[in-house]
Amino acid sequence: MIAASLAVALLSSTPAVAFGGSDTRGGSKGNELTASAGRSRIKVTQISGPTGGKRGTVSATDVNWKPPPCWYEPVFSPAQLKDFAENNGDGDAGLRDGWYGSKLWTAHFKDGKDATSIFTTPSTVPGYKNYNLGKHGYFWRGVAPDLYNLDDTSLCTRLMFWVDAGKIPAVPNAPTPKTLAEYAYNKIKVPTTSIELKPTTKSTVNLPTWVWLDKGTFRDVKVRAELPDTGLWAETTAKPVALHLDPGTSDAETTPSSGDCKINDDGSIGTPYKPGDGDRTPPCGITYLRSSNGTPYQLKASITWQISWKGSDGSGGDLPDGVFATTQDMNVQEIQSVNR
Repeated sequence: MIAASLAVALLSSTPAVAFGGSDTRGGSKGNELTASAGRSRIKVTQISGPTGGKRGTVSATDVNWKPPPCWYEPVFSPAQLKDFAENNGDGDAGLRDGWYGSKLWTAHFKDGKDATSIFTTPSTVPGYKNYNLGKHGYFWRGVAPDLYNLDDTSLCTRLMFWVDAGKIPAVPNAPTPKTLAEYAYNKIKVPTTSIELKPTTKSTVNLPTWVWLDKGTFRDVKVRAELPDTGLWAETTAKPVALHLDPGTSDAETTPSSGDCKINDDGSIGTPYKPGDGDRTPPCGITYLRSSNGTPYQLKASITWQISWKGSDGSGGDLPDGVFATTQDMNVQEIQSVNR
């Protein structure tokens, strides 16, 4: 039995320092392989949408929604595991099982000796002969990008196990296209919200400030997430649907009153200001009711992104809307009138 092999991982349900995304031991060229259970092989590529300028990630409007905490994925082919075990041997044999030293790996995966893990059911795991060389498939292991906050010690904790090529294991937390779509949620990069204002430098109390965005400023952003050696993929699309204005003070009115300005099909918002529009009510704008008195109000402009996905098996659906916000200073002056 390989009891000593699990000493680091089994003393506590909290991962040891070597576990997690910052651990680079065992990585190979291009990070295609890694011995850290905190790093995934999922590849995310943007396939449409703006790529230049300042960008950032959205925050889910559903504060209770979170991406999947963990899943299983292929890590080593037989030849890759042989190379790793005999030339490195420091890494994670399971999500919470750190094995350090080649002898631990070769004993279980080459010499067929059983291994023991308190997080695995059953706790005794039969060994393999000669890394399954000559067979077609991969050794799979649990992956958790945020392992330190994964409090449930029952999730994704099987010791590295064999899966034939072209198969997805029938185990809890096996990857699905939805897993990939949700993983990609926080990988979507959307453009910052830089709105046009008139007046551009200083607003005036009780006079409307026009807000607009030119055509094509915001476009759908689509990313594709693929898990190598599984055939699984998902495309996640973020579509801009609304601009919300928060004036930064209760002494202001927005148009519309909700502060939500619809994004048109051509990517524009509101209507650009034209000379002579000063007395009109803008379709998207703000009227400040009190001077900022030298301390600018913080105008927050938030774009809501509607997020959906489709997967390699024909599945698909919606994910929580995302919001990306920026703020800018708004100086508001008060024009004094003199009666004679």
